[in-house]
Amino acid sequence: MMNEKKIELSNHAVLKIEVLRRHGITIDEDFINKVITSPDKIDIGYKERLVAQKELDKDHVLRVVYENKPDRILVVTMYPGRKERYE
Repeated sequence: MMNEKKIELSNHAVLKIEVLRRHGITIDEDFINKVITSPDKIDIGYKERLVAQKELDKDHVLRVVYENKPDRILVVTMYPGRKERYE
């Protein structure tokens, strides 16, 4: 398990939660924290950002893009994806 750094959402990530909610996908901060602290998979993304992934439902995963900063974890964005695409 990771050390207990504070997990912060960027303004973009907060807006993304609202956009997903309007599309019928409800993501709360607890689930985002769970994706980061106990992911099913982690990839390295653009600018060496980490992309943590966890099952959202039978067919989908949530991918959370974040930066591991010295004093905190900054969530840049998140997006759902089809499970088969990321396995």
